[in-house]
Amino acid sequence: MSKLLEGRVAIVTGAGRGIGRAHALELAAQGAAVVVNDYGVSLAGEDTGETPAESVVGEIEAAGGRAVVNTADVADFEQAAAMVQQAIDAFGGLDILVNNAGFVRDRMLVNTSEEEWDAVIRVHLKGHFAPLRHAGAYWRAESKAGRERAARVVNTSSGAGLQGSVGQGTYSAAKAGIAGLTLVAAQELGRYGVTVNAIAPVARTRMTEGAFDTSGMALPEDNSPIVAWLASVEAGDVTGRVIEIEGGKITVENGWAHGPAHDLGARWSAPEVGPALRALLAKAPAPEPVYGA
Repeated sequence: MSKLLEGRVAIVTGAGRGIGRAHALELAAQGAAVVVNDYGVSLAGEDTGETPAESVVGEIEAAGGRAVVNTADVADFEQAAAMVQQAIDAFGGLDILVNNAGFVRDRMLVNTSEEEWDAVIRVHLKGHFAPLRHAGAYWRAESKAGRERAARVVNTSSGAGLQGSVGQGTYSAAKAGIAGLTLVAAQELGRYGVTVNAIAPVARTRMTEGAFDTSGMALPEDNSPIVAWLASVEAGDVTGRVIEIEGGKITVENGWAHGPAHDLGARWSAPEVGPALRALLAKAPAPEPVYGA
């Protein structure tokens, strides 16, 4: 019986540990050749000198799969381009991009330094943009040359970016940005045969352990079958979606859907705004903030 991703080529960023590692193993088990990317940094993004991607490649090869190591900094524009080219050179093309790399530097807003803000925004948001930009350019060129690929992108947002997370203002802003980027990329790249979706996974990883109670959380690998399906040819009719995953539960997020409205039909005066806005807010109460999402 053929596998779901037989003959397809994938890049998974941040795949040396945790959720990214689980994705790489699942995609390989489903038949994909995988570029296993990991820069080898600590939870806070500090260089550790480790090469966890090599271990994951070893696991894939031991199971009879195909994989190569990549240690690019995914937020470095040129290194991201080289990573895409490595997939093409090693396996003859690229069909799947799973953007997962990231780290946290949790702080309350008034304690966040400029360096911490820049580092987290860079690895999450630019670290999604740079690989997506170069992969998208490749897929556009392939489409224009008459070789359109059934390409798939799976980005990684978070409940923190969708509902907010106290003490994680920077991380939440980056993850919300990824959800917005997903919507735009889905519209722009659809003409080239590319779907773009995002997941918001909940799992017990080094990013969540120690921050709060993770005893009831799903394991990293519980998220990966959904990623494998989204990466398949079969998923061509699903794009521009953000999907929250929590163990065996999947939830399609509605995002910033329009809520109650009041059209005055003329320019508002300032005193009129308060009563009208309060009436609307009563119909659409704000969600409770999430701690450590």
